[in-house]
Amino acid sequence: MVSLKRALLFFAVIFFAVAPFATVHAVEEGHHGHGEQPKSQAEEIQEYSQHHLQDDYYFSLFTDKKAGKHYGFPLPVILIDGGLKMFSSGAFHHGEKVVEKDGQFYTLYHGKIYKTDAAGTLAFDEHGHATNAKPLDFSITKNVVGLFLAAALLFWGFISLAGTYKKGSNALPKGIGRALEPLVLYVRDEMAMPNIGHRYKEFMPYLLSVFFLIFVLNLLGLTPLGFNVTGNISITLCLALFTFLITTFKANKDYWKHIFWMPGVPVPFKFVLAPIEVLGMFTKPFSLMLRLFANITAGHAVVMGLIAIVYLFQQQLTIPGSIGVSLVLTLILTFLELLVAFLQAFIFTMLSSLFIGMAVEEHAHH
Repeated sequence: MVSLKRALLFFAVIFFAVAPFATVHAVEEGHHGHGEQPKSQAEEIQEYSQHHLQDDYYFSLFTDKKAGKHYGFPLPVILIDGGLKMFSSGAFHHGEKVVEKDGQFYTLYHGKIYKTDAAGTLAFDEHGHATNAKPLDFSITKNVVGLFLAAALLFWGFISLAGTYKKGSNALPKGIGRALEPLVLYVRDEMAMPNIGHRYKEFMPYLLSVFFLIFVLNLLGLTPLGFNVTGNISITLCLALFTFLITTFKANKDYWKHIFWMPGVPVPFKFVLAPIEVLGMFTKPFSLMLRLFANITAGHAVVMGLIAIVYLFQQQLTIPGSIGVSLVLTLILTFLELLVAFLQAFIFTMLSSLFIGMAVEEHAHH
């Protein structure tokens, strides 16, 4: 009960901290400048798909193209630039206005905040990338909202499941706990115990956390809310870094001995293999990071591409059944994405347990 109160208090504090910034409203679509050619339908679809895959300072629910309005709510911008600066991302008006805060000017360009002047001047290099300085950014972006939502769902689910176990070993889970218990047992019996051995209980909290966090985030990415948290490489890097740190600091002496001075190997080969083994310490978390990021990003891109076919065929209705075929393919691929959502959580957790098991394994010496 104390843990539940603390969890509710934590999310209440977060909610009331964000609430002043998050007023739902409609923002008119801005003009794209004088003399700029209107975008084609294909260019609009590509821009929308890229926007879906990227993080954002504004939580867009949907856009009314006919009315020229975005429906959603702005998120709080938190910058460290000669002091703490906080304001609503709605002040940028989707990158069309410059924000002045404590004598400093900021502009939003291609999803990033840059320091500028009152006129919003940006300098670019030969590749077209902005070279203006960027403040230290701790903003509550759309991906952060997704993490908060996933954390709230996990707190709710696991506190409910833990409450069932307090009633005794014979008590049956109810509600969300009934769906969670088979997955908890699956992680324990199919991943932790076979790969780690008798020390599996020590690492179960981490394995359960990473499995359910990735799984829930992947499921949220399939909803109309449009989250793409696990498709952000900084998120997958952080998750992989936790696995690397746990593996490194929990490793026993046998693990380090097999890396730097492998037993049973001729001495000349030990000097050759040691650098390769050290490199392998870093390639393992790198593969975890890249695999999750690439698979989720590719899945979202394909789904968005198939959905876009519906809009492209609006001008080619003479093709019989074209829209129906697109909708069927999108539906099939969405079900496939449900499988991928579980599969990627399974692979990340399985490999993490395997790497941890290799680090804590006790070798028999004869």
